[in-house]
Amino acid sequence: MLRYFISISLLLYFVNSIAQEEPIDLQPKDTVVHKQAYGLRAGIDLSRLALSQSNDDYSGLEIVGDYRITQKLYLAGEFGNEKKTKQEDTYNFTTSGSYIKLGVDYNTYENWYGMDNSIFIGGRYAFSSFNQTLNSFQYYDSNRYWNPNGFPNGSSEAQKFDGLSASWLEFVLGIKAELFANLYLGGSIRLGFLTSNKEADQFPNPFIPGFNKVTDGSNFGVGYNYSLTYMIPLYKKAIKIKEKEEVPEVEE
Repeated sequence: MLRYFISISLLLYFVNSIAQEEPIDLQPKDTVVHKQAYGLRAGIDLSRLALSQSNDDYSGLEIVGDYRITQKLYLAGEFGNEKKTKQEDTYNFTTSGSYIKLGVDYNTYENWYGMDNSIFIGGRYAFSSFNQTLNSFQYYDSNRYWNPNGFPNGSSEAQKFDGLSASWLEFVLGIKAELFANLYLGGSIRLGFLTSNKEADQFPNPFIPGFNKVTDGSNFGVGYNYSLTYMIPLYKKAIKIKEKEEVPEVEE
């Protein structure tokens, strides 16, 4: 009987020693590694397609895309072409050309696990190459006594001006929401600032493809787009999880 008692006592002592050396962790860390897809996301601008279908004086197409390089940072860009005809007070013109925009987007939105939405800010450097056609014009006459409903006729013979170009910096604010797996619906507004604007001597640039309307006496322009994109996943990387800061206990 004494022998069994001694054996049990030694076993309890041994277990107690191990318990003291390795205390029980009441707040175990999550050892599951969460991963996020990285890849190329590409699609089209829906607004230009809709406008092309509904307006006979406009046709345009824009390809949009981005590539994730970190959890928050994306390389981004747009490439497109536009053709627009417009009647102003004294002249009718057509602008036709292409443009490219390259830059970065930064996602400011903190996603829950399993979500991949974004509220982003970004910047672009943009360049456009185009031509202008002056379809017709009328002479401006400040004395409208004899012709109060119009201006004197000028010419209806089209004049085309080639080799025009412009460049600008663009600030972007937008959102992207994942509708289904890898399919995203997005929208953005853009504020551009012209850094160069090559014009013809006989006719200014009232419209620049990719930049939008040019306002007299101002280098600023405003644009927008609505995109539908699909991401091609190339690989996955572990999500960096922020460690919670320990709150010090207040002594009473």
